[in-house]
Amino acid sequence: MVDVTCNGSEFTLLCAIIKIFFGYFAFNMKPVFKRVLVVVLLFAVAMTLRYFYLVNKNEALPIINPADIKSKEFISDSLAQIKSNHIIRDFQLINQNGDTITQLVFKNKIYIANFFFASCKTICPNMNGGLQTVYDEYQGDSSVCFISHSSLPLEDSVPVLKAYSARFGAQLPQWQFVTGNKKEIYDLARNFYLMAETKNEGLEYDFIHSRYLALIDTHKRIRGYYDGTSTDDVSKLIEDIAMLKKENIK
Repeated sequence: MVDVTCNGSEFTLLCAIIKIFFGYFAFNMKPVFKRVLVVVLLFAVAMTLRYFYLVNKNEALPIINPADIKSKEFISDSLAQIKSNHIIRDFQLINQNGDTITQLVFKNKIYIANFFFASCKTICPNMNGGLQTVYDEYQGDSSVCFISHSSLPLEDSVPVLKAYSARFGAQLPQWQFVTGNKKEIYDLARNFYLMAETKNEGLEYDFIHSRYLALIDTHKRIRGYYDGTSTDDVSKLIEDIAMLKKENIK
């Protein structure tokens, strides 16, 4: 009888199956067949160990800093030098209920951020529809929140945001639609979320229009960007949020 020793709870079931297999089939086998069987099973175990190693090795999402952004039109020269410790700064904005909110609403939470304007007829409805899919998946989960910034804050008043948020079934406090000072919102988009081109910065006709969603972790770090109009990206965002939730448990 071939003896198989199992170590590590992660592979207990696999080892038990191997023992049963040997016990049932290998007792009366000729030695040559036993050796072949051992080689085959050792190869299977090696492949299983490699699979678990690769899965565990790649399970963490990247931490994105300005130096990691390849599209340099989104990054100023000074930001491009930052390779670590980039976080979303503190802010003060007004939500669809007319309440002033700050970064404390998102303290110790995973959240998804985007930029839109209510009168947009092109990408914004589709992007926020994609975000609604993510919201529906995590609705009621207090560890996951959403913030949608208006890029036309003068036009998107509190009543406008209230009506617009209702189109997507957004409920406070989990999904915040916000307006406020244009300079502050654009500073957040450009210099912290890294989601707006820099070429028109400071000009009278400066305007932000993006289809992307940013995933922010509990430490206010950027962990991913997703095209809100792409069903594949939206599905990946749902999966990556689940991955971040597991990361917070560890």
